[in-house]
Amino acid sequence: MLRIIIIKLLIKIVRIFYRTKSANNSKLINDPRVDPRIKKNFWFDIPVRPKFDTREEMLKYYGSSHMKREYQLIESFSEIYDDKQIAPLKGLKIETIKINSLPDNNIINIQYIRPDNDEILPCVYYIHGGGMEVLSCFHGNYRAWGRLLAHQNVAVAMVDFRNATMPSSVKEIGPFPAGLNDCISGVKWVYENSSKLMIDNSKIVIAGESGGGNLTLATGMSLMRQGKLNLIRGLYAFCPYIAGIWPLESNPSSISNNGIFLDLSDNSGPVSYGIEELKNKNPLAWPGFAKVDDVKDFPKTHIHVNECDPLRDEGYNFYRLLEEAGVVASFSEAKGTIHATEHFVTMCPDLSIKAVKDLAEFTSL
Repeated sequence: MLRIIIIKLLIKIVRIFYRTKSANNSKLINDPRVDPRIKKNFWFDIPVRPKFDTREEMLKYYGSSHMKREYQLIESFSEIYDDKQIAPLKGLKIETIKINSLPDNNIINIQYIRPDNDEILPCVYYIHGGGMEVLSCFHGNYRAWGRLLAHQNVAVAMVDFRNATMPSSVKEIGPFPAGLNDCISGVKWVYENSSKLMIDNSKIVIAGESGGGNLTLATGMSLMRQGKLNLIRGLYAFCPYIAGIWPLESNPSSISNNGIFLDLSDNSGPVSYGIEELKNKNPLAWPGFAKVDDVKDFPKTHIHVNECDPLRDEGYNFYRLLEEAGVVASFSEAKGTIHATEHFVTMCPDLSIKAVKDLAEFTSL
């Protein structure tokens, strides 16, 4: 409790001294659909970023001293959700593995979490969110999410790829395709080292939320193009961030739900990740542009969305594309939730537990 109070005070101090613009959460608070437990978590306002014309302009902004402090507070805030009662350390083996990523020969980290037993286990290869721009699988909420998932008797390999804007646990950053290349390299490494990791390499599922959902689907498409889909059993994308254009009439939730936790009115994602890829409608950068031929050979795939999320309908429309392509696909929607609710395990613990059980079952079958 003391830790939470200190973090709240620090955020208030930064808002006062650095006058960071913030979005008012009144839309979230006043929406009758939103679970009351979620509303209690939003005692702070979400920072609003200016619009950027170029990636260079955006990087300069994020390199400023006050933005670095803001990001440090985001990292601290994530620690609130590292709950060791809901997601205990006991009974698990946790290690950090450094691997080489191609074609750039850079080093990335994998946080590997598995039950402390001698079983050969299915594996969830997990890609963290953050719009492909920010965050790390070593942040508090992701550590808890990984442990909660591993307690379902699966191995969890969480890849810390190169972000496009702010470093993860590796210092390098880069626009598309840097992060995607790292995700592809990581899953190949896990497959090739499955014996050492005590993983059943016939049961490796790629999963991720938000920007990690984007990279999950993009990694699937990339493996398909390389003729390497035999490396994975399936794909599981939570609240995928894949359209690249907001608002979009074909995704009504990008209009009706905008401002509920996420404000998609700026263009920071495409600018950071690579605006040319948006102009080119590249489905490997923005899977919302995918056509039937881009997904027709996908393995079994599950799309999960949140009812009150601006991204809800881009996930739903991708599911419809999979059905059109004849892919074995399934879909779920968590009522009363905002974007990525399940990945903050103390917010609605029952929903987080249900999500990891569903993902583990999907991986094991």
